[in-house]
Amino acid sequence: MKPNRPNIVLVNVDQWRGDCLGFLGHPTVETPHLDRLAAEGVNFSRAYAGVPSCIAARASLHTGLRQETHGRVGYQDRVPWNYPVTLAGLLAGAGYHTQAVGKMHVFPERSLLGFHNVILHDGFLHTVRHHVDRLELVDDYLPHLRAKYGPEADYADTGLGCNGYVVRPWVYDDLDHPSAWIASQGIDFLRRRDPRCPFFLFLSFHRPHPPLDPPRDYLHMYEGKSLPPLCRGDWDAALPKRGRGLDSPVPLDEWQIDRARRAYYAQLTFIDHQLNRLIHALFAAGCQEDTAILFCADHGDMLYDHGLVAKSLPYEPSARIPFFLRCPRAWGMQAGTTVDAPVELRDVLPTLCDLADVPVPDSIEGRSLLPFCRGEKPDWRTHLHGEHTAGDLSNHWIVDREWKYAWFSQTGREQLFHLAEDPREEHDLAGQRPAKLAEFRNRLIEELRDREEGFVADGALRPGAPVKSILSHLQS
Repeated sequence: MKPNRPNIVLVNVDQWRGDCLGFLGHPTVETPHLDRLAAEGVNFSRAYAGVPSCIAARASLHTGLRQETHGRVGYQDRVPWNYPVTLAGLLAGAGYHTQAVGKMHVFPERSLLGFHNVILHDGFLHTVRHHVDRLELVDDYLPHLRAKYGPEADYADTGLGCNGYVVRPWVYDDLDHPSAWIASQGIDFLRRRDPRCPFFLFLSFHRPHPPLDPPRDYLHMYEGKSLPPLCRGDWDAALPKRGRGLDSPVPLDEWQIDRARRAYYAQLTFIDHQLNRLIHALFAAGCQEDTAILFCADHGDMLYDHGLVAKSLPYEPSARIPFFLRCPRAWGMQAGTTVDAPVELRDVLPTLCDLADVPVPDSIEGRSLLPFCRGEKPDWRTHLHGEHTAGDLSNHWIVDREWKYAWFSQTGREQLFHLAEDPREEHDLAGQRPAKLAEFRNRLIEELRDREEGFVADGALRPGAPVKSILSHLQS
């Protein structure tokens, strides 16, 4: 028999690649505590961010909507969040005590999105620093740092930009690192929660998103470890490489690339250890076995694969995310299994509402994953459509269990990858498989047929149509 209403912890990590977990066979990354959690849960190996960057991905997660519906198809700050239905709002309305800790990346920054309380830390806050004089109004982490290290202490005291790939160990105490602070705030919520009702804790880490500033001991852990070879494709030279701004350089020296990758992995291990602090706290509070834990990311990071960094691209390192669900043991889920159906961040809301026995409004476009967790074979979507505005690299893509098709809307370039045989996307088959290419092109045409940008004309894809990061209905 399953418990009536489990506690729910939703762990969302920023820019964590879908292949970077020990239990997935990564040869370098150490994530022992997440590996243990995943062994007690169900892993979804084909999980994606439909728009792989911070704001739009979170819109899908919190609303359960496709990007065409929530209106965010690229990256744009300071666009208000006025969604009438959110995950936290549904759970709070059903009697859950709801708490968010960490990165929200919404506007206005103090928007609750249905949570009873938000303890906020979005990162360096480039845009906000241009508009707000008192950062404590939009960030709860910085006051903590300054109370301990002085009024001039800042998130950027390592000397790194928040989008670059230069490495510097964290300059303050380990437990004052943003990743540790977020875990500490989550643990403190367990002390303050209402014991008369179940809780929903959204624990949202800004890392492993740059800056690459892991604590020194964690960086040392990866010194001397062998690294997997970078992905190199027969198509790499055809795409332009992008910088990350004056304050966030992308080093191209071999030894600096090596160091950046090690620092990224060190960020992952540090978060893994912080999550184990939370597991200890759940155990001490007597609620470990009554708590469901869903672990996912908002998007990945190219991390120099194909000579590229960061996100917003259609490739696996950018768009595929880690995603597993561990339910209370009494629920009898198919623990230790893997599902290869294509899932997306919009499926988080209906899945967690299903866990909580909360009705899902008809407007929600995601679907519950619990049937998979019970070992069932539900009738499921055949593919996912993803996209991102990115200047001359603006892209749309279709992915299913075996294949991925990418179309760059400004140039008309097409790519086709057989993921089942080429998971590293090193061989572009667009010129070799015309029938398969046409099949996926037609799928994309159906997805884009009614889009306001005019991507489809006379039944065909139209290169060069103007792109926008925010669709018109969100601005009205």
